[in-house]
Amino acid sequence: MNRLARLAVASIGLPLLLAACSRPAPQPEAIRTVRTLTVAPASAAGQQEHAAEIRARSEVRLGFRVGGKLLARPAEVGQRVRAGEVLARLDPEDLRLSQQAAAAAVQAAQVSHDLSLADFRRFKELRDQGFISGAELDRREAALKAAAAQLEQARAQAAVQGNQAAYATLVATAPGVVVAVEAEPGAVLAAGTPVLRLALDGPRDAVFAVPEDAVAAARALIGRAGAVGVTLWGAGERLPATVREVAAAADPVTRTFLVKADLSAPQLQLGQTATVTIELLPVPAATLLPLTAVKELKGRSAVWVVDPASQVVRTREIEVGGAQGNEVIVRSGLRAGERVVTAGVHVLTEGQQVRLQATAAPAAAAAASR
Repeated sequence: MNRLARLAVASIGLPLLLAACSRPAPQPEAIRTVRTLTVAPASAAGQQEHAAEIRARSEVRLGFRVGGKLLARPAEVGQRVRAGEVLARLDPEDLRLSQQAAAAAVQAAQVSHDLSLADFRRFKELRDQGFISGAELDRREAALKAAAAQLEQARAQAAVQGNQAAYATLVATAPGVVVAVEAEPGAVLAAGTPVLRLALDGPRDAVFAVPEDAVAAARALIGRAGAVGVTLWGAGERLPATVREVAAAADPVTRTFLVKADLSAPQLQLGQTATVTIELLPVPAATLLPLTAVKELKGRSAVWVVDPASQVVRTREIEVGGAQGNEVIVRSGLRAGERVVTAGVHVLTEGQQVRLQATAAPAAAAAASR
């Protein structure tokens, strides 16, 4: 093949090779069919459900008022005790010796007082006869008063030692149930070290934790009778309760706030699990959206709003005021009449064109009043 022929073949093949290596033209983005609803304002009350535990209104940590070696602990976890029942004992030997020493000190102080009293009487007779001066009698009287004070001090110290000897036995201050044991026999305890925890008989509380965004709603319900319902696990009956206490600070581990609801049912067993239902205060001019309509955008809640003119979707941030079943209560961010995408929100992109389904149901105001 001569040179002219090769040039002709190259001129024909080069465009074909370039065409084969070029990228294909991008396909137009598919128009997605989306399900929407029309925003309609309503007054939503809503509910919140939390897992709770039944606890005693009053729990006390019991410990010895003196230090010593724990000799025995008859009480066990779950045991019901009566007032005055023995819960634990310390080794009483050292306390008994201290009590004996205090009693001996009282006897010594008594002997010294008796001697001072006898001296005072003798010197008083001598002064009356004129054999000694009044100053010498005053010294004997001062010695008698000092001996009397030492005797009172010894008696008081003996009483303290007697009480401490009695403190070697730990007794229940009121009837209740032992819910925790914090010391075992053989341990050397300082005065005041907790030995066990006793849940006293009486009122019961449903204790549960709420997140930070629900603290204001819980505090608004303090003292409102019937605003909280407690359903025990395995029981269909709903017990009325009243929120009586909300923690002032969050738990450092869970970052939740502890709430206690008063139950007028002292026969409930400690440790029972329950579900607490909180009736939220009505939120005027709120909107109810299904959970599938809400997405997260940079830590905030947002929805897709359909532009009626161009049929494209735009992101809109909203303020969520709680949940009601499978629906979200939207406080602000939406206007009446706007269309919100309710399904497939995670596959859409900003500015994407969509096609609406045949009908779009408005948000039901009747559902908001449930």
